[in-house]
Amino acid sequence: MQMSRIGSPSVGMDEDSGAGHALSDFLLQLENYNPSIPDSVVAYYLNMAGFESQDPRMIRLIALASQKFLSDIANDALQHCKMRTSSQINQSSKNAKGPKEKKYVMSMEDLVPALQEYGISAKKPHYYV
Repeated sequence: MQMSRIGSPSVGMDEDSGAGHALSDFLLQLENYNPSIPDSVVAYYLNMAGFESQDPRMIRLIALASQKFLSDIANDALQHCKMRTSSQINQSSKNAKGPKEKKYVMSMEDLVPALQEYGISAKKPHYYV
């Protein structure tokens, strides 16, 4: 006779308490963490969107999530920039003297494909050449 996990209340409660304990530890760590996006900026935009919370941990959690989102977009744009510049360097490598430290400059050519991966459409304004 097999016991399912649903039928065993002790297994389910141990998993729930373990997840709850991990969440409470994470929320305690958020109190000491200073995100890159200030709490006042996050609270302002949350209020503009209609979200109200008096819990500073919730605001920090949203700040951390938005910081991760921006970091992922910047990292994807960097990867696009590296691919674009590596193809340009390979074409002009015949005249290269030696390896130099590469400096990458993010442009709209790199940012647009990175944003499209997340469902955000961005276009260069018509007045920029």
